[in-house]
Amino acid sequence: MKQEEALAGPIASTDDIGGAPATEDAANANAGVRTAGRGGLAVLGAKVYFIVVSFLQQVLLAKVIGDAGWGALSRVLPSANILNNVMIAGSVQGVSRSVARAGDPEEEQRAFRSTLRVHVPIAIAMALGFVAFAPVIAWFQHAPYITTPLMVLAGVVFLYGVYGPLVGKLNGTGAFGKQALLDVLFATIRTAGMLALGWIFMHAGSADGDAAGSVGARGALGACVGFVAAAACIVPLALMWTGTGKAGASRTVPRAGAYLAQLGPLVLAQLFTNLLLQVDITLLARFVSLSATASAAAGGLAADATKRADEWLAVYRACQLFAFLPYQLLMSITQVLFPLLARARAADDTVAVRAYVRRGVRLGTIACGLLVMVIATLPGSLLHFAFAPEYAVRGASTLRILALGQGVFALLGIAVTVLASLGRERLAVAITAFALTLVAALCWVTVPAATFGGAQLEASATATSIALVVGLVTAGFLVRRLTGAFGPAATFLRVGGVLAIGTFVGTRLPVFGKLVTPVMAVVVVVAYLVLLVVTGELGKEDLGLVKAVLLRKKG
Repeated sequence: MKQEEALAGPIASTDDIGGAPATEDAANANAGVRTAGRGGLAVLGAKVYFIVVSFLQQVLLAKVIGDAGWGALSRVLPSANILNNVMIAGSVQGVSRSVARAGDPEEEQRAFRSTLRVHVPIAIAMALGFVAFAPVIAWFQHAPYITTPLMVLAGVVFLYGVYGPLVGKLNGTGAFGKQALLDVLFATIRTAGMLALGWIFMHAGSADGDAAGSVGARGALGACVGFVAAAACIVPLALMWTGTGKAGASRTVPRAGAYLAQLGPLVLAQLFTNLLLQVDITLLARFVSLSATASAAAGGLAADATKRADEWLAVYRACQLFAFLPYQLLMSITQVLFPLLARARAADDTVAVRAYVRRGVRLGTIACGLLVMVIATLPGSLLHFAFAPEYAVRGASTLRILALGQGVFALLGIAVTVLASLGRERLAVAITAFALTLVAALCWVTVPAATFGGAQLEASATATSIALVVGLVTAGFLVRRLTGAFGPAATFLRVGGVLAIGTFVGTRLPVFGKLVTPVMAVVVVVAYLVLLVVTGELGKEDLGLVKAVLLRKKG
């Protein structure tokens, strides 16, 4: 029986699979489409909630611990999140693939236990290594005051290393509802913890006589402690739902050494992917500190150098919050796409693989384009809506550039996930390593040469975007070569053309007030969809696919 598209409905068109499936197979497959589709929608809904709450969390943190404190936190979180995201994504995908291949409940439990025995020691080792490396990170950024907050976040590294395999078990067994609920609960608990403890630490003691940067560091430290507390709450809940598996040799999971050999390229791919997310702000943190120190010394304001650097870094972080939205949304698609591709590959179903890739990339491009359209058209208004007015003045042009670049990165993330799910982890590693090297090289050359402040932010965003475009073109070529498909060229052209129109119009628009900005965002969304309908990208078939997923009737 041919696999069916769980992300967007059946793929039984003759253009895609060369003929319609048999009636019985089609009925069974359509039932699977609706079940998997509703599970995918649950994950998507939870992911949207997680994104929204996490976004609000950062906006509120900027108010609770101040711009400089939030800037200090923006130095701390990227380094920790590189490992955190790798621990989550790598273990979720590794365990999900192992469990999905099991074939029966008993083997699923044995496979899960086998993978858990590997991931927990890794979590311990990574947490200890992060503690040891924290002073080096602080030294590189010329910010010694972030050493303690970095060490505290080692607790999150450990807890994420345990949490990831648990989510992988739920994902691999198709328990998307529970996976979605964990996302919702964790987003809520983490936000409450970071805000509460950030405020408490920020207002603890007296600021009199504090060294530059230490007041902001107190708020950052409190937020980090709240992060650890939230992770410590969510892990036991996940364990209640997954258990620890069943002892015994697994048919689908090799011995620890062989499993690590298989997992290694997958983890490396995730590592480089997350480095791509954070390398620009990490390098920018170093260069704005150096430039601020030099500028302040020349002007006799050396005592304010740390504060000024952190405030500009906070602006770039605000731009990232908006620019990362497309990537965060599309990752929910890959969480559903990954096990489907793994099963299709295990069944040697090349037709299903090709259809999954083509449909998934198309939907990802359309969804990504919608968010990028809003951000690239209204960058100053969005920054003004969420933050203080000076953020819009300082960061509008940076956000416009970064939104386009991170939209490209979202599609690159899908391409890398496709390669990993097809067993081409080494190729995924090579692509992400290439893109990472290019981003780092361009930032290293252009950012220090720019004037301190806004010019450095724009240079960082431009260098990052150029490198990501090159990376996506390379990845798309390789995916098409391996699977016979990537995304429809017409979709890329139509969405790209609409984005070009929105970006151009946006450069002519003023910064709208807080009440008008949401209305204008809706106008931009409607305009985007209308233009896609006019160009023929969206049609009746797409509406039918949405209905096929939402309707709960039997196939």
